[in-house]
Amino acid sequence: MKKLSHDEIALNRSTLETIHTVKKLPVTVVLNSIRSNYNVGSIFRTSDGAMIEKLYLCGYTPHPPGKTSSNGKKEIFKTALGSTESVNWEYVKDSRNIILKLKQLGMKICALELTDKSKKYYEVSKGDFPLCLIVGNEITGVSQDLIDLCDFSIEIPQYGIKQSLNVAVAYGIAIFELRKIFDL
Repeated sequence: MKKLSHDEIALNRSTLETIHTVKKLPVTVVLNSIRSNYNVGSIFRTSDGAMIEKLYLCGYTPHPPGKTSSNGKKEIFKTALGSTESVNWEYVKDSRNIILKLKQLGMKICALELTDKSKKYYEVSKGDFPLCLIVGNEITGVSQDLIDLCDFSIEIPQYGIKQSLNVAVAYGIAIFELRKIFDL
């Protein structure tokens, strides 16, 4: 076994010029009022790795400059490592409006949140795609008004004394499980 160099790894990766030819995971992600620039950057990088369809940054979620006026910071770029260029993203102030639009387009709406009817993150089925995954605030999670728009919610079981994971970590677990389910 030999560790691959960056050049060897790059041989099997898309580039910004070829990214449009890659089969995307039919998941659109709505980040609602995420506080941390680092979490946003990490979610961008993970979204690139899973090759999601689109990322909506909503509410007071910080966003990179470029497509709209920006409240983004250098920390997003530091953590995202260039994925703000490879992930299709948009800032939309009102997450409710974009979720309703996606619902009208036939997407199932899913919150990454503990609810009284949430199912395990690995119990999503291929029939649940295309999917909109809502990821909420680091402290308060997905708000009830957005949960009311959902078809279902998924949770990541916790076995320790804490009730949740860091939002970027939870997103990474969920999105790669969704990738696995879709690719089966």
